Amino acid sequence: MKRRSFVGALAAIPAATALAQPGIEAVPHYFSATQLSALRKLSDLIVPAVGDTPGALDAGVPEFLDFLIGESPADRQRLYRDGLNALNAAAQRKHGKPFADLTAAEADGVLTPLHERWTYAEPHDVLAAFLHAAKADILTGTVNSREWTSVVSQRSRSAAGTGIYWNPIE
Repeated sequence: MKRRSFVGALAAIPAATALAQPGIEAVPHYFSATQLSALRKLSDLIVPAVGDTPGALDAGVPEFLDFLIGESPADRQRLYRDGLNALNAAAQRKHGKPFADLTAAEADGVLTPLHERWTYAEPHDVLAAFLHAAKADILTGTVNSREWTSVVSQRSRSAAGTGIYWNPIE
């Protein structure tokens, strides 16, 4: 990636972060609206808010991943694009609606690859490969966010870390 395009891409981060605020409709940067809605639902299911600890949605992880994947290598973009399409297709086949519109119980039936035992071998199924990669990215994005770190660091000095987290350019 050329330096100029990287700096230009970084300029989009504040907009993505602003869109992650409650009550503001997220506008996709890289994903389609349907794909971003599915990613938001998946993020909320993988890392929900618990008590005062922010979840992936509170941390703006889907919007951050929308930006990050848009600037990622082609194979990573393909994994997410094909995986989100497969997730929506599976939801449509099983329940007749997009993944974002499923209840938690309905979504659990679509997310069965996440319940399988972990192995060193990469899954060959597009949906399973995507779900494993997205789960890791959603967890990492959440615990490395300013929102999560600021809440968790209040509970324990050891949780404060080094203050390194993804951060919008201000």
